[in-house]
Amino acid sequence: MSESIFQMDDDWLVFNTSPSLPVFKLPPGAVDAHCHIFGPGNVFPYATERKYTPCDAPKEKLWELRDYLGFERNVIVQATCHGTDNRALLDGLTNSAGRARGVASVQKTVTDETLQILHDAGVRGVRFNFVKRLVDTLPHDTLAEIVERIFPLGWHTVIYFESQDLAQLYDFFSSLPGNVVVDHMGRPDVNLPVSGAEFERFMKLLADNENFYTKVSCLERLSNIGPPEYSDVLPFAKTVIEAFPDRVLWGTDWPHPNMKTHMPDDGNLVNIIPLIAPTSTLQQKLLVDNPMKLYWPEV
Repeated sequence: MSESIFQMDDDWLVFNTSPSLPVFKLPPGAVDAHCHIFGPGNVFPYATERKYTPCDAPKEKLWELRDYLGFERNVIVQATCHGTDNRALLDGLTNSAGRARGVASVQKTVTDETLQILHDAGVRGVRFNFVKRLVDTLPHDTLAEIVERIFPLGWHTVIYFESQDLAQLYDFFSSLPGNVVVDHMGRPDVNLPVSGAEFERFMKLLADNENFYTKVSCLERLSNIGPPEYSDVLPFAKTVIEAFPDRVLWGTDWPHPNMKTHMPDDGNLVNIIPLIAPTSTLQQKLLVDNPMKLYWPEV
């Protein structure tokens, strides 16, 4: 079958196929710690329960972008459009020549054999989605059960939620054992002040739980102002990086799912890094040391 059997959503924006070459030079060994692979749908079908149908964004295009921007490695995060079918992720990992690690999505019925297959391919974490518009039910019970089973593998938990929901989830998240990675700074409302109660709650979550990391990614999706600098998000990212330099990660979020107003230039996103991590020491931690500690601890 040569053509995709899936028609992408009418309002879906296709990733930028000609990004600019970044001016900012990434440090050697830099890791794009949050990106995705979509399909191709005729090989790795999208889940029937998906909330969106994206464009195809196969591994080959991700490798091209990695090399063009100057990254050494990728962390591929299982996308919700594939549900708990991790075949596209596994295919990417096994064809990465060891330069990619993964974060999977699994059901509580997952077998130990499947977990081992995922581990051998390079999976090092499991993602749980608490964004109400993207999932039908919140995975409290499933998360607790699966965390117990992945702990012996040395995996961590990735949680995705929106800032207005953190108050009701705070105690549950704080009870999670092992390392926990929060996607996209908990999606702060950038219309609210950095010093306001909502973002302060997120900062308290990190301060109170030394096992928590966060990705200072997805600025393009959080911003209301837009490119080139997404200046309304920068104070949030900079605040987190300066407060928790040893527990922050950065990623492109390629191919930028659910962008409705514009498709970002990935080279421009790289150029924003020194605006939120202004010193070489912070850049080294954000782009190399911290992701390597989580995903390639053996190196």
